[in-house]
Amino acid sequence: MTKSRRRVVRRLGIVAIVMALIVAGYVSYVAVRHVRPVALPVASGPYLVGRSRVEWTDPARVDPLAPTAGEPRRLAVWLWYPAVAGGDMRPAPYTPGPWVQLHLAAPVGWAESDFTAIRTGAYEYAPVAPGRFPIVVLEPGMGFSAPQYSVLAESLAGHGFMVAAVTPTYSANLTVLGGRIVGAEKAGNPPQLGSHSGEPGAQADRLVGIWAADAHFVAAEVAALDRGGALAGHIDATRVAYIGHSFGGAAALEACRSDPACAGAVDMDGTQFGPVARKGLHSPTLVLGHENSCVTGGCTPSGPDDRDDLAVAQSLIAASSGPVWAFTIDGTAHFDFTDYAAYYLATPLRRFLALGSLDGRRALTITSSLVTTFLDQAMLGHKSAALNTSKSPYPEVRVTHLPR
Repeated sequence: MTKSRRRVVRRLGIVAIVMALIVAGYVSYVAVRHVRPVALPVASGPYLVGRSRVEWTDPARVDPLAPTAGEPRRLAVWLWYPAVAGGDMRPAPYTPGPWVQLHLAAPVGWAESDFTAIRTGAYEYAPVAPGRFPIVVLEPGMGFSAPQYSVLAESLAGHGFMVAAVTPTYSANLTVLGGRIVGAEKAGNPPQLGSHSGEPGAQADRLVGIWAADAHFVAAEVAALDRGGALAGHIDATRVAYIGHSFGGAAALEACRSDPACAGAVDMDGTQFGPVARKGLHSPTLVLGHENSCVTGGCTPSGPDDRDDLAVAQSLIAASSGPVWAFTIDGTAHFDFTDYAAYYLATPLRRFLALGSLDGRRALTITSSLVTTFLDQAMLGHKSAALNTSKSPYPEVRVTHLPR
């Protein structure tokens, strides 16, 4: 070997050693961050937040998504409510028991916060606060589960709302019923979901009706809790709103359209499906979207899917007799409306997920504030200048549509 070749080999060896040390150091850093405690953003409202979990069976409906024919529709529902200190209250774990398997599986899961290290702002067994509180039914995005919206749910409960988050059985990647993990089925989570035409569009329209029926059932069950048990005398069943993310946002709109008592609906970054997209809503409506999202009715389309989403959103707004607010949030992407925005995520995993450049906690703060402000106005009559101006107090927020 010549002297020059030996120098090249030596330099390559040094580079390889340096790269190995860098990789080893980064892996060690990720391992430390994986187990480091992460506190979810603290709810800013005047109340402490209590949390409980229930399982309800709808005897009036045979589950069309179940792999076994004839099963009744069963749902796992998480409840967040305004609370006060006292009793045997204790910090609520983020994903208790089998729910912890919502965590991404190893080795990918090593690049995100360990769910057992996530600290919520809610308390189990906390006494309910004095007063009566309106019902808000929350529906997750396709594949997601109720606990993955803890930041938003805690914020709403802290501001005086009774929040019931549904995990849609056989559509969520994971729910827990009777202590047993239940996964998604093709009927509940179709692989081609998202198109507005053909069989995928027909599947979406059918599924949004099932999810809307889930929301109606859950609202009725929460109202029934006012007649007995720990929440008795604290639920204002005369005021109900439906909110949701992604496909859950579409379901929330349809649930509101088909419930004459609905006081308001919120769609967070969800393409609209079902009759509501053609008929609109009579109730106040808020649509939030990620940066340049076409589901708000205003965007620069980048392809046929965007043009379809834009046309459907504009149809919804035009057909609605109730007031519609629509905003986009700069620097956000689809997952920024979930708790993923608050977790630690190593850079390679973060780039793989639909997360934007805006700090995730900032994104969740803006979303929670806009949803709370909207519900305060729609359900309680507390009008806010922050909602009714062409210039938002948040510089990241772009107004797409305001009521005329």
